[in-house]
Amino acid sequence: MTYRTSQADPAREVPDGAQPFTALPERNLDKRELRELVDTLAARPDLWREQVAFSDTERHYASLHRDEFVDVWLLCWTRRNDTGWHDHDLSSGAVGVVQGVLTESNPRIGGEHLATAVGAGSSFCFGPDHIHRLTGASDDAVSVHAYSPPLWRLGQYDITDDGLMRRVSVSYADELRPMDGAGAA
Repeated sequence: MTYRTSQADPAREVPDGAQPFTALPERNLDKRELRELVDTLAARPDLWREQVAFSDTERHYASLHRDEFVDVWLLCWTRRNDTGWHDHDLSSGAVGVVQGVLTESNPRIGGEHLATAVGAGSSFCFGPDHIHRLTGASDDAVSVHAYSPPLWRLGQYDITDDGLMRRVSVSYADELRPMDGAGAA
């Protein structure tokens, strides 16, 4: 996994007031294209700033765009927000952090989980085989997420202290939370 400080591609920049979604190709995007999209959207707070809100009891999220090829979300985080271990089923994805800090953790069965702080201005992408957990590392984190094909199902995981992993299929409309017994990152 590589993390980078994002810089929107000038060739893909969209003038203020215009919707970047109208320029998307009519096909599924690969993970690198999704990363370019979240980097472009991160540079366009006029498209998402009014959706920002925080809660310690549930993660605040808002759909920014959904069509037959791409699904885009704004998520707001505090230190008490935690997705639990999950995958994105058939979808590739990208995350761009626009404010604050998130922690992305990757499971290591029989070993210590890998945890990486991802700060404002950074982004990362992943394929459908990627299992991770996202948590707020600051009380003001805001991130833009893009998935292709659009999310329909996700896999949510319970990883016990002795390394046993169990997957449960859930709807994309369900808020991800740690499952009972899920080991913390």
